[in-house]
Amino acid sequence: MELVTISFKLNSRPVAVVASPLANLRDVLREQLDVLAVKAGCGQGGCGSCTVLLNGEPIVSCLTPIVNVQGQEITTLEGIGTFNKLHPLQQAFNDNFAAQCGYCTAGMITVAKALLDHNPHPTREQIVDALSGNVCRCTGYVPIIEAIQQVANSK
Repeated sequence: MELVTISFKLNSRPVAVVASPLANLRDVLREQLDVLAVKAGCGQGGCGSCTVLLNGEPIVSCLTPIVNVQGQEITTLEGIGTFNKLHPLQQAFNDNFAAQCGYCTAGMITVAKALLDHNPHPTREQIVDALSGNVCRCTGYVPIIEAIQQVANSK
């Protein structure tokens, strides 16, 4: 199969990659662009650990063909905050002990950012609904919901 060159913005920076048109976005991000916050979980779109924002909307990158992001804007956890300047969601996750093993955290924060960008003051039910595509086996969700509520209440 012939390789293709795909150009897009990654965390506000233009990038171009050469890949098989059948490659998924998750694998290209991790293997070619060293974006390691995007986790390889179930590979079937059911766990949310590979969630990224495509033009501000959450998608599971494991089911997204790389050719679908041509000319688009992709935002990962690396584009939301940095180690030296945490995004309020990252700080709230830390403050509320909303991350244990951390495997789901990037996807959870990414989904929460999209939610708060569209609805700065969601109800608890709206937060739960937004998180419904993300699986966490450690925290029991309560600290995650409380972290998102903390940020919403501070706006």
